[in-house]
Amino acid sequence: MIVFLLHLAGAAALLIWSVRLIRTGVERAFLPQLRLVLRRSEKSRVLAAGSGLLSALLLQSSTAVALIVAGFTISGGLAALTGVAILLGADLGSAIAAQILLLRASWLEPLLLLVGTVLFLRARSRRIKQGGRILIGLALVFASLDMIQAATDPLKSNELVAQIVAHLDGDLVSAFAIGAILAYAVHSSLAAVLMFVTFVGAGVLSVTAGAALVLGANLGGAVIPLVLTFTMPPAARRVVVTNLVLRGGGALAVLAALMAWPVDLSLLGADAGRQVINLHLAFNLGIVAIGLPLCAPLTRLVALVLADRQGSSAGMRPPTLDPGALDQPDRALAGVARETLRMAETVAAMLRPALALYRSWDSASAETIERAETDLDRMHFQMKIYIAELHERRLTGPQSRRAMDFAAIANNLEDAGDQISTNMVDMARRMHSEGLSFSADGWRDLSDFHDRVLSNAYLALDVLMAAEPDVARQLLEEKDHIRRLERDLQARHLERLRTGSAETLETSNMHQETLRALKQVNTALCFVAYPIAEDAGDLLSSRLAGSDARGDEGDAKV
Repeated sequence: MIVFLLHLAGAAALLIWSVRLIRTGVERAFLPQLRLVLRRSEKSRVLAAGSGLLSALLLQSSTAVALIVAGFTISGGLAALTGVAILLGADLGSAIAAQILLLRASWLEPLLLLVGTVLFLRARSRRIKQGGRILIGLALVFASLDMIQAATDPLKSNELVAQIVAHLDGDLVSAFAIGAILAYAVHSSLAAVLMFVTFVGAGVLSVTAGAALVLGANLGGAVIPLVLTFTMPPAARRVVVTNLVLRGGGALAVLAALMAWPVDLSLLGADAGRQVINLHLAFNLGIVAIGLPLCAPLTRLVALVLADRQGSSAGMRPPTLDPGALDQPDRALAGVARETLRMAETVAAMLRPALALYRSWDSASAETIERAETDLDRMHFQMKIYIAELHERRLTGPQSRRAMDFAAIANNLEDAGDQISTNMVDMARRMHSEGLSFSADGWRDLSDFHDRVLSNAYLALDVLMAAEPDVARQLLEEKDHIRRLERDLQARHLERLRTGSAETLETSNMHQETLRALKQVNTALCFVAYPIAEDAGDLLSSRLAGSDARGDEGDAKV
């Protein structure tokens, strides 16, 4: 029994990890493009559901899509109704991904491993390298499913297992609860569904018990984003709560139907495993068909329950710069690192709603940004004083260099805050007072650019938290891309000016200044990657020379 549990746990762990490996590859290669597709899907609910389906297929996770959508709703870049439609499509996309992963030829696994490994080890392009990561992840998913099936084969004749299965057949509520708990525990309804279907296909579980487990996994999968967004503003939680009501409520309704009326699941497929996986697909397809018309009234109802909260908990945050730690440089630098991360989080929080003010002025939101800038200035000043006092102690060379790196990062983050609170908020206030608005093409360009910079802000937080050279390298590549993109968008703006559009003429200066401000914010955020990239030997010495070495214009190729 110990050997069996070890094999099964190892196979399940490989399945969970390989699904995440695929998601990591897609995020590192295509996340900005996916974010763009999701944000531009507001034309119709069907289009929004389609973009969610595509994103979940690529990311292998409806939870990842939910977190992206939650960020958009906070910044005002996506309406709650569109966000719910995207999540419904993402749930269906996850179900289709399960179908695809269960359909494979015997020769596919070694081919994917071979091609994926060659691409990952040999490719110079980041996207091709991440493509290799995705192929390796797919091969490992197939391998883990084979391992689960091999591990469970001896259970077919086990009397204890037969008793457990018989109990689950007679107690579908328990099976449903187990499915929900396991899906939440592994933080992936896709991985949980694949495991359950494999158990059914191996003859370990009956079709009825498997159906209840899969329905429970749908509820668990809807709970995961709710927990992950629990500390976010109500705007983000409204979307995931509405999705939970539709997906989780639908799962409970179907479970009740299975318990009340005997249903012949053989209509869904020739074998037991196919019947359960097709039930999963049919359920999510039905939720999309029913949920899209119902999501508008449900979203309004949830908005009444989850109203915007007032006030801020900023003053409740514990201090990170401990004067008592100055005689212990490593401990003091750990506090400086936490304070730097807090500054970066503040900049990201200021950036999220900033662009929405241009289209719909909100005094409360503007005041929140300005209060955050005051907090940022205070943190910056306190950090400078703390690092100056720390330098009065006897520091080693690496400690001194690390302290100066944090001071430089803090300077850049404070400048990013100034760009947002002074330049962007002031321009938005002016547009509101003068009754101006950007042209449709101009607003789309600004929105796309803002979203790309916001995505880089989250990437900068990852760099500060993980300090991984690969992530730092990716952020520096994004910095180069932003510079080229800003140049292209400026050229497009000048082309619109030549057409004589009244809206473009009236807002020309503000359009160009906003692009420049966002570019400066991005440059400041990308600065966090330089110390890590330099330590990893990824920067040429010429790139570090001069005052612009880590600035915007001195970008030699990595």
